[in-house]
Amino acid sequence: MAEMRWTPAMVEERLVEAADIMKRLPAPRVQGFYSLWSAIAPSFDDLVGQTPRPMSRAWPAPDAIDRMEVTLEWLKWLEPVDRKIVWMRASGDRWKNVCWKVGLSRPAAWQHGAAALCAIAMTLNGERVPKHRSRIREAALRRRVGDYR
Repeated sequence: MAEMRWTPAMVEERLVEAADIMKRLPAPRVQGFYSLWSAIAPSFDDLVGQTPRPMSRAWPAPDAIDRMEVTLEWLKWLEPVDRKIVWMRASGDRWKNVCWKVGLSRPAAWQHGAAALCAIAMTLNGERVPKHRSRIREAALRRRVGDYR
C-alpha cells in the first residue's frame, strides 16, 4: 500500500475545515454565573413583529474537533506573518483584507501563503524544508508536491 503524500491543496482543505469547525463551536460561557429564574415562554402576541433568530449550525462531531486540533498544531511550524495569512484565507477572508492586515502587496501575500502551505506539506511528508521562501517553491515544483494556488 502506498504511503499518503500531503500536497498543499490537501493542507489547505484541512485548514479550511478547521476554520469552519472553529466557527461552529459553541461560544464559551463564564462559569459560576447563572439564573434561578425559570425561562418565560413568550406568547404569540409577544413574538409578532420580531425578527426570527437565525438558526445555528450543527455542532461539529468529536472526530472533526480532533482533526481541527491536529491541524492547528501545524500552524506552529510557520512564521507569524505566514500563519496569519494562511489562517485568514482558510477562514474565508478576501485577499484585500489579508493584504491590509499584514501590510503586504497581493503578490507578496500570495507567495507567503503558497510557501507556507508547501512548507506544511513538506514537513508532513518528512522532507527537509528550505530556509528561503523561493527555495520552498522550487522544491515543491521539482518534487511535484501539488498545486499550491
